[in-house]
Amino acid sequence: MSWITRRDFINGTLMAAGGSMLPLAAGSQAAMAALDPAYYPPARTGLRGSHPGSNENAHSLAWAGRSDWGPVTSLPENYDLVVVGGGLSGLAAACFYQQKHGRDKRVLILDNHDDFGGHARRNEHTIGGVLRISYGGSQTITEPKHADEIVLNLLEDIGVDLKRFETAYDTGFFRRHNLGGVTYFNEEVFGEDKVVQHPYCNYPNYVEGVLGGKISHDEAARQAPLSDRGKEQLLRVLNGGVHLLKVPEGQLQDYISTHSYFDYLKGTLGVDDPGVLTMARHSGLDWASSGMEMVSIAEARSAGAMGFEPVAVYDEENPYIHHFPDGNAGVARAMVKKLIPGVAEGGNAEALVLTRFDYSQLDQPGQAVRIRLNSTAVNVVHAGSPASSGDVFVTYISGDRPYRVQAGAVVMACYNVIIPHIVSGLPEEQAAALKQQGKSPLQYTTVGLRNWRAMKELGIGVAMSPGNMHQAVLMDFPVSMGGYEYAKTPDDPCVIQMICCPYGTFGAPVLEQFREARYRMLSLQFADYEKEIRRHLTGMLPKELFDFDRDVASISVNRWAHGYTTGGPSDSTRIGRQPFGRITIANADSAPDADAKTAIMMAHRAVSELG
Repeated sequence: MSWITRRDFINGTLMAAGGSMLPLAAGSQAAMAALDPAYYPPARTGLRGSHPGSNENAHSLAWAGRSDWGPVTSLPENYDLVVVGGGLSGLAAACFYQQKHGRDKRVLILDNHDDFGGHARRNEHTIGGVLRISYGGSQTITEPKHADEIVLNLLEDIGVDLKRFETAYDTGFFRRHNLGGVTYFNEEVFGEDKVVQHPYCNYPNYVEGVLGGKISHDEAARQAPLSDRGKEQLLRVLNGGVHLLKVPEGQLQDYISTHSYFDYLKGTLGVDDPGVLTMARHSGLDWASSGMEMVSIAEARSAGAMGFEPVAVYDEENPYIHHFPDGNAGVARAMVKKLIPGVAEGGNAEALVLTRFDYSQLDQPGQAVRIRLNSTAVNVVHAGSPASSGDVFVTYISGDRPYRVQAGAVVMACYNVIIPHIVSGLPEEQAAALKQQGKSPLQYTTVGLRNWRAMKELGIGVAMSPGNMHQAVLMDFPVSMGGYEYAKTPDDPCVIQMICCPYGTFGAPVLEQFREARYRMLSLQFADYEKEIRRHLTGMLPKELFDFDRDVASISVNRWAHGYTTGGPSDSTRIGRQPFGRITIANADSAPDADAKTAIMMAHRAVSELG
């Protein structure tokens, strides 16, 4: 039994000291005011993200059609607005509502998880007394110079200084330590454990400052643990490109947009080696949200898939640096601080980086905004005809008990597919459209290491790992701000990221793949993930410098069964997000686009639609 699994894991989650929940109180304090002040989810490790207990009620509703939750307690709480979903879009909706209607307006935010922020999840690892902060989902404010004024004004209002990242992010870190893109081939799939100093794709380029491959295509193909025939095919792919396509002049763009990347590999380049195709399938990861056999040539090229020359992830005006130590959890925390000033000390987002939030202040009677965690909305219904009703009743489950509150309006800022199962009386066409708004599963695992000497020895900035559950392993973004310092030397404790985009059966329709991968992800226990991580890191890193039991201090597996927004067909998104009486729809799903700026814009639209 490993050193980690001997710890006190409860349902797969390592509880922070003192992080218990007191028995439920009566009346309006039934859900969150009962939290002990020591309740602090960011310090929990083990299974996070879609953690045990977060989705069970929603799955009972959507999968089994459950409608009887027992006697409902009607709370003496009447809000101007209830927001279902406490992610970036839900928090932004509350901010916009108060901006528009006044800071005294009463807002309740419900979320089914034990922490706010949705995918913008903060992970804390304390390693030998040293705090290391990382992210368990939404990473970065992408392309802020292209953001709408609405987004920029909100960021300014909550104290986010975008220029600060120009000095907070150490773009020279990877070059100073000679850390670049490599590939780890595991024995189970490729016949041996081997690290080659070449990424075979463009994926490492999204980490600002990381070096590219350190060897030529010829040498990279020669070193790959493939048959001679496989090596020859791999080199053919690495030296390939759309210029090899025999397409009439003027028709290239249309051709690459409508033809499959894998058909290009097999037909144009003559690739049939299983190892080469495995490498290609996993070369896009969360840029593509699916196995690369499901995308067009154009999509593969834009995702930097194997066989295409490196491209800039973002333009020079928008480097990929706008990243708090806890990713976009830094944005979520700044919004919560704006909505509930007593939750923490700090005058701006940077000042909040090292601040421990007092979660017991999130849901206190008498304050204008309340955030109620561990609360799954199961029914939202107008008090009368949707066309004329001025009130909406919201029923949610907390601690296996149903409660009901009343509101003048509701913003559904949750996973859009679940909305038809929650909102009563939706028009049939709208309900059908919402059910088509899919998301791909995604997993971000953060691992606390006592040092990163082994990563330094192999020059690993990003390690592509096409044979493993986690297809990429990377050093965390080098950001120092608000008194927080990232790991400067290889002797320092650090956090590494392990990214998994789980795919289903090769060649199956994409939605079926997502469903298969989602069920498999949620069926695993923490011990299963730990075993996989142990094998991955032990096989990849030098044994003289790395010992799993000695060097791994903590693991947080952030599982998102519904991760990246993929959208639905045709006009389904526009139809699905239409206002319904006093109920409007937000979240990035309603764009659809997997981006923090988009989530904020969808919140603004939803609040505007309420009038």
